[in-house]
Parts: sequence; C-alpha cells; structure tokens
Amino acid sequence: MNTENFDYKSIPGWGIDIDPENEPTYPMKNYTGDDHKRSNYEKSPQQPIDVEVLKSNERPQYSAVVGTTVPPAGLSGAIRRYAFKHSEDRYRHWIPLILADRVNSWEGIFEDLRKGYIPNVLAERGWKAELKYNPQGLVKKVFVTALVASLAITYFSRKK
Repeated sequence: MNTENFDYKSIPGWGIDIDPENEPTYPMKNYTGDDHKRSNYEKSPQQPIDVEVLKSNERPQYSAVVGTTVPPAGLSGAIRRYAFKHSEDRYRHWIPLILADRVNSWEGIFEDLRKGYIPNVLAERGWKAELKYNPQGLVKKVFVTALVASLAITYFSRKK
C-alpha cells in the first residue's frame, strides 16, 4: 500500500487531536496549553543494558526503560527466546510465553529447595482464602488434580 498518496482524512476520527481549538478533553482536565507541545519532546536516553533483554522482532530498538532484574535463564528462558523469534500476532509467540511462566514458577520452587528453603506452596497459592471463600472450587481442584495424578501414575507404571 502506498502511504504517500493515502488520504488519512478518510479514516473516521483521524487527526481529532490535531486542532488545539478542538481539544476533546478540555472540559474534563486542567488545560495548560503545553499539551500540544507533546510532539516536540526530547527523547529519553536509553537505559544501559548489561543483561540479556528480549525484544519484539517487530520493534527496531529497545524501549528507553527495560526490566533487567530477572534476565531469561534456564528452560523458561529458552522457551522465552523461542517465543520472541516470532511475531506478536502469532500463537507461536504467546502460548510459549504462558508456558514459560508456568515453567518459571516450578524453577523457582526447585531453586528454593536447592537453597535449603522449603516453600509453603499451599499458602503461596492462596489455599487458605480459597478454602474460606470458594470451598467447592477447592474440592474440585483437589479432585481433578488427584484424578490426573493417579491416571498419570497408572499409565507410566504400566509401561514398565
């Protein structure tokens, strides 16, 4: 599509905030006049990146500020690296990220055990509140988990 000759005014609502006299939020906010200078700003300096940071393949550069406290590591990091090789409009991007979150939670439990800390999984999962406010749901979760676990144990013990 040739964007040079495209008539943007044909898009409903395009340019609604260009005219300073037609400010749609004027009666609801404290108007100072500086709002129309927002396109003439000095770009923030790039945060120094000293750890691996994953970036969408649809963006040419990193955001000015990025999260560096927990760089991708382990199996969950490998899954995240795979996800960021794909476009954000694909399931190949989002489903692996959801899986990586689940894997990362188990990695955290194993890391706690490795350091000698026994996590209180029931408290961290909110089972006390679940028992108080949703006892039927808790019973259902426990039943389904026990059923799946027993089926898995039965299946894998037959293979031997």
